[in-house]
Amino acid sequence: MTTLQNTASVAQAATSSRSLWQLGWQRLKRDRIGFACLWIVAGFIALALASWAGLVGRGWNDEIAVSYAPPTFLYQQEHKLAPASANQASSESKAQRLLPQEDPIWAETKAAYKNRDKYVVPEVKKESSLTFGADIRGRDLLDKVIKGTSTSLSVGFFGALLSVVIGAALGACAGFFGRKIDDFLMWFYSVFTAMPDMLLLLAFAAVAGRGLGTVILVLSLTSWPGTFRLVRAEFIKLRSREFVLAADAIDASSARRMFVHILPNISHLLLVQFSLLMVGLIKYEVILSFLGFGVDVRQVSWGSMLAEVPEELLQGYWWQLAMVVVFMSVLVTAFSMLTDALRDALDPRAAAK
Repeated sequence: MTTLQNTASVAQAATSSRSLWQLGWQRLKRDRIGFACLWIVAGFIALALASWAGLVGRGWNDEIAVSYAPPTFLYQQEHKLAPASANQASSESKAQRLLPQEDPIWAETKAAYKNRDKYVVPEVKKESSLTFGADIRGRDLLDKVIKGTSTSLSVGFFGALLSVVIGAALGACAGFFGRKIDDFLMWFYSVFTAMPDMLLLLAFAAVAGRGLGTVILVLSLTSWPGTFRLVRAEFIKLRSREFVLAADAIDASSARRMFVHILPNISHLLLVQFSLLMVGLIKYEVILSFLGFGVDVRQVSWGSMLAEVPEELLQGYWWQLAMVVVFMSVLVTAFSMLTDALRDALDPRAAAK
């Protein structure tokens, strides 16, 4: 009987010792859609890291094809339909050539041909089509969209990380200390959120200029209020709990109580907030770059690619738009569904069931 009780107590202790993160990971693995979205997001992150390392998308700025070279499958279809017309055009061009005795400047042309090799730059043969098409300068759209993915993901990741740090630090101070510090930070929060988000974003971007670092800084400085409000409410709720009062009784410093005892208990909320912000900042980067306030002209992102689309669509070239839409829709959809799955998996009330 004693042995059975000891075994049961050991099993219960092993079960109860699992942390919130371990329970959340188990719940996430049981969610097939959320777990599949996790792998999709991980694949995009690996693609972005490979691009930054120069393993893929390195030659995105090389002009290797003719202007607006179509995708390979379209090029093959067009040339299968009209081979006779090409032969006819070739014969017509031959018929229009002048004979030497009919050309009034034939002698001067013949003399100029003697020095031709000194001045003529050898012509590089460019591809007539690429697998996914080319833009106006003949750049490969696949390499271009991969490089744009790394840029947009970098903006979303570092912008969301800096935004969470700013919002968590201000919210922790307001919620833990209260009184005048809370009053001042709440007043600053109210003034900051009174202005429209897009107007504030464009104003910051216009003043700071263009560039990858500027976009990250602008987006983080304008997206912290949501994290601030969340962290402040959680600190107000947790600062009077028993474990915080016990830390105060043993003379723990305010910084230790804030960042060692309280902050780890809301880390799962910050992770979900980080995921939400990352999706939102990727969209904002696309908007800024589309309007001309985003990345530098020497860089490429999804927004800068979409800025070229209106002119292309007027001429019937749709493949750059299709590439950006496919990559962006897959990543944003997967990230949004992963955020919902993380919210469910890391909910302490759900994990305790």
